[in-house]
Amino acid sequence: MRKYEAVLIFVPSQEEEKRVQLLERFKGIIEAEGTISNVDEWGIRKLAYPINDIGEGYYILMNFEGTPEAVKELDRVAKISDSIMRHMIIREDE
Repeated sequence: MRKYEAVLIFVPSQEEEKRVQLLERFKGIIEAEGTISNVDEWGIRKLAYPINDIGEGYYILMNFEGTPEAVKELDRVAKISDSIMRHMIIREDE
């Protein structure tokens, strides 16, 4: 298993309940084949540039160990979720 870091930027107007549900779905995908070491909610922050006329986003940082298949599934779900404005998953160096 490899170590990864994911940053998810949620739409700031998203209801907290829906955001928590989607975050739990992401956690479930990762924990099916790996472990989560850290979930850090940064909260609402100003974006460097507006995305679809939205100037802020709700940031969440996750550190985890998982398989490449779990990362592909996480990426797929993040791409099709309307609640996610942007996301990035990177592999950490050993």
